[in-house]
Amino acid sequence: MKLSGHTKRAGRMKPAALALFAAMLLASTTAFAQTALRIGLQDDPDVLDPHRARTYVSRLVFTALCDKLVDATPDLKIVPQLATAWTWSDDALTLTMTLKSGVTFHDGTPFDAEAVKFNLDRARTMPESLRKSEVSSIEAVTALDPSTVAIKLKQPDATLLAQFADRAGMMLSPKASAAGDVNANPVCSGPYKFVSRVQNDRITVERFANYWNKDAYHFDRIVFFSIPDTTVRFANLRSGDLDMIERMAATDVKTAKADSKLSVAIGPGLGYMAIDFNIANGDRAKTPAGQDARVRRAFGLAIDRQVISDVVFEGLYPTTAQPFPPASPYAVKQPVPPRDLDKAKALLKEAGVPLPIKLEFKVANNPTMQQVAQIVQAMTAEAGFEINLLASDFATQLKEMQQGNFESDIRAWSGRIDPDGNIHQFVTCKGNLNDGRYCNPEADRLLNEARTTSDEAKRREKYAAVLDIVQKDAPLIYLYIEPRVFAMTKKLQGFTPHPDGMVRFTNLKMGS
Repeated sequence: MKLSGHTKRAGRMKPAALALFAAMLLASTTAFAQTALRIGLQDDPDVLDPHRARTYVSRLVFTALCDKLVDATPDLKIVPQLATAWTWSDDALTLTMTLKSGVTFHDGTPFDAEAVKFNLDRARTMPESLRKSEVSSIEAVTALDPSTVAIKLKQPDATLLAQFADRAGMMLSPKASAAGDVNANPVCSGPYKFVSRVQNDRITVERFANYWNKDAYHFDRIVFFSIPDTTVRFANLRSGDLDMIERMAATDVKTAKADSKLSVAIGPGLGYMAIDFNIANGDRAKTPAGQDARVRRAFGLAIDRQVISDVVFEGLYPTTAQPFPPASPYAVKQPVPPRDLDKAKALLKEAGVPLPIKLEFKVANNPTMQQVAQIVQAMTAEAGFEINLLASDFATQLKEMQQGNFESDIRAWSGRIDPDGNIHQFVTCKGNLNDGRYCNPEADRLLNEARTTSDEAKRREKYAAVLDIVQKDAPLIYLYIEPRVFAMTKKLQGFTPHPDGMVRFTNLKMGS
């Protein structure tokens, strides 16, 4: 056997040098042997601060980085995570939570009741927080002792635990968050800690050695790659350059199922796709669609939702005219309105606006969303609309919407386990995700009342009444429900899709 130069030289080394060489070789081999899970994302996350973020893909990254107070099972039951138990006072105005002991943040500081207080206070008071409306019922948070926290409410809130199962319940290190930029270096207490980010390319996290449940996590690193093009994302999976992709194009499902090296997991989704109009957020709201609900309703009537599902998603995505998925007990039992061009034209005539109605329409720069937008553009043109499509990366689109720099747009919402999370912050007057600044006091009243009762029948009645208002005012036009479609190498074991769309990395491992 011909020896390499390194091996030949090693044979002539002195014992001390040989030992050093062996240690270096072992370190190199260990580094090479590290296992990495490579996941392809459709978008680049906006910010890596759970209190400021609003993209679906950021939630996937946060699931690796940040533990929450509670979690949700695949059948949407609330279960312990950082909080091991909780009780409500008789008047439902105080939630007392017992916290897990022995938990540390990635910077080595302990997780305790003071950390919970810091995070909940930050979520509800920080000016840039997008969690404010989710935790607006909280009046005060008190650390009773290191392992017990009391959360006092202004009024009963049936949605609060569900909020804690998502970004509002994610815990950041108080020390690191107060000292630095959370977006640049998020420090949480989850199974993986932040390593690096290359904007619009990748985010790398590595296993946290001091995680309380570290034995349940089998990858040394997870690398999240931002690949907006669904075809390229799928090609990378098939070539072996990725191990998993989220939101695989429905047109690729058959191909993936026929590939002996791949598996497909499709789960029910809680989220939806909707068209949003700027109604009162600055000068860009001064359009016929922004100022007249009849124009917005006409826009909706010009769209055939089933055609979109059939053409873009091969019928896999259920059509909808509401923010509640069919499986939800709060879904309003009503048919999805069919396309009605005559009625759309009659509404525009009644509104008295000159045709064509020009409207700028923002869309994410991935092929799937652009295809949906192009179909909407063609359909609404038949009613008298002239749509100008403007594509950008999703994070930029969301930032411009928040600033009021849009007339209309199409975007997805990943959905929440409680129905409140799918509507309250989008249509209440001060909702943090109400980019169009729609405001109807009656809708606010009903939605706020729905939060205060756990009676399913009463909540269902209020959501149905709100939906009547929203369908008449049409600040949003709902198109379809988005199922959770993942594809992965067949070697990846232990994956279960969750309706909330977040990947749980517990017990995920690579088989042979």
